[in-house]
Amino acid sequence: MTDLPDFRLETHFSKWEFKARHHLTASDAESISLRDLLAMADPQDRAAFEGMWLGYTETWGAPDLRERIAATYAERDAGDILCFAGASEGIFAVNNVILDRDSHAIVVTPNYQSHETLPIALCEATGVPLDPEDGWSLDIDRVAAAIRPDTRLVTINFPHNPTGAILPLDRYEALIDLCRKHGIWILHDEIFNGLGPTGTTHLPCIADLYERGLSLGVMSKSYGLPGLRIGWIASQDREVLSRMERMKHYLSICNSGPSERLAMIALANRETLLARNCAIVDENLPKWEAFFGRHPDLFDWRRPDGSCMAFPRYLGAEGVEEFCRGLVEESGVLLLPSTIYSSELGPTPTDRFRLGLGRTGLDEGLAAMEAHVMRNRR
Repeated sequence: MTDLPDFRLETHFSKWEFKARHHLTASDAESISLRDLLAMADPQDRAAFEGMWLGYTETWGAPDLRERIAATYAERDAGDILCFAGASEGIFAVNNVILDRDSHAIVVTPNYQSHETLPIALCEATGVPLDPEDGWSLDIDRVAAAIRPDTRLVTINFPHNPTGAILPLDRYEALIDLCRKHGIWILHDEIFNGLGPTGTTHLPCIADLYERGLSLGVMSKSYGLPGLRIGWIASQDREVLSRMERMKHYLSICNSGPSERLAMIALANRETLLARNCAIVDENLPKWEAFFGRHPDLFDWRRPDGSCMAFPRYLGAEGVEEFCRGLVEESGVLLLPSTIYSSELGPTPTDRFRLGLGRTGLDEGLAAMEAHVMRNRR
């Protein structure tokens, strides 16, 4: 593997996430306290957490946790689940197991950076851009044109980070048919599954539909529990999961035992947590829509299909980089300019920014952003 480049998004967050007064670009739902999560536990899960042994855990993940994760899929069982210390470890393992120097990968753009930089570090890769004029959808014919005899992996991400777009079901099924024809694995980053405004229709999980489908899940985003650092890959292909488990021996080795017990409690209360977090999105969306409605000359807004983020266009003369820089430095409001999502595989938007919809307390930050915009109009 070649040296990995600076992770632009995480570097930006390292500088500003805990310094900015108003974090308006978060990609996770509002978290809860340990006390509140434990209050949801039944006596058995509470006792398992409080009485647990603080030793090493199984590399695959605790068997009962894997059973509970598998229950969130339509047709998977515990043997189809491999746990990781967060989603990023899973992304790393998938790419390093599926790809080698003689491989080729296809990645949608824009995307979370590691979905691109890891394939590029391992092999040749081709980017297929999502089309903003088509609701940020994916042109399956362009994917087909990018396939080569050595293509081994296609990576997608719906609900999409950063746009919140969801691929139409017929295109999703066409992509699966295309990859099945060529024997290509699909890594589907599904970490926002279940989260979105009322009426959101999510795609079926790739691990349920396709024998070479790899579903990436995590407790961080839709559940709002990033502090647990519990992620997983679900797949029908147990041989490839076994290879990833051996890769994990070089990474985290195993997950945190207390985090596994807490994830058990959260998944037992899955519907409650998702309903709470979707209600926050429902509460925040009209506030953002009203803000953009007051400033149509500065912003071009599109309502996201799902997740807790959106990707509006900034129309101001100074450009989105300068707008976001001034906003955080002068008014303490953190957004992500679209240049964070730049790609080595082709052009990506340079006039947009990511905003978050999933956290409480939006009013104060939105007021600060409004005041900043009005000051700079003078």
